Amino acid sequence: MDLSRKSARHHATALLVVDVQEAAVALGPYRGDEVLSNIAALIEACRTATIEVIYVQHDGGPGEAVECGTSGWEIHHPIRPVSGEKVVHKRFNSAFRETELKAYLDARGIGTLILVGIQTEYCVDTTCRVAFEYGYSIVMPELTNTTFDNGDLSARQIYELYNSRIFAGRFATVPSMAATLESFVAGA
Repeated sequence: MDLSRKSARHHATALLVVDVQEAAVALGPYRGDEVLSNIAALIEACRTATIEVIYVQHDGGPGEAVECGTSGWEIHHPIRPVSGEKVVHKRFNSAFRETELKAYLDARGIGTLILVGIQTEYCVDTTCRVAFEYGYSIVMPELTNTTFDNGDLSARQIYELYNSRIFAGRFATVPSMAATLESFVAGA
């Protein structure tokens, strides 16, 4: 995997952690422990490699499990941002709609996003597609996004459909965790 495929103007990479909030984690998403462990490993690798880590935090509105200011709205404790890391607050599936995210990324010359988070078919998918439309290169390492059963589809089916047939080769690259972490060691 080559994270160096960036335009001259937008050469930097950032890790975008979408909606990994206490209420969502408490619901027990598909392969949740493994996904959270992988996200934590990516965060640590990015911090070590001085790749910016940006968090996205969803506000579901009054009465929702992820209502702004509630315990469920908080970013999951083991992966919370450290001082100086950017947190973007959103109200829609897209991390870009009515937020400062695009301006923030562009001001820092970020052209590649390592995209991880919850919920695969909603906020992760929408953020991925909007980022693609804006021209960002998107990397979505295996088992770094997750979801829940949804109607007739199991969480596993949704995860596999999106990661192997929708994201991969269309909107993003979907490398293994090992390949992604290796790219940091190689100086990504």
